[in-house]
Amino acid sequence: MKKIQILGPGCPKCRTLAANAEQAAKGLGIDYELEKVTDINKITSHGVMMTPALVVDGVVKSVGKVLDVEGIKKILS
Repeated sequence: MKKIQILGPGCPKCRTLAANAEQAAKGLGIDYELEKVTDINKITSHGVMMTPALVVDGVVKSVGKVLDVEGIKKILS
């Protein structure tokens, strides 16, 4: 199971990234858990200073941009 985390305060960009990540994971048919991390201390503990950020299995994959579904599929596969 892949653990997908969206780091951000819950802004529109964060919500879009979360929706795109969920759509990408479902599209690939993978088993996943999606977590939205809004606590600023938890966000900075990943070394992230810009949001939204995408973290997969504890590794930061994207910072400060909203990836599209295809871009996230590439990261997840």
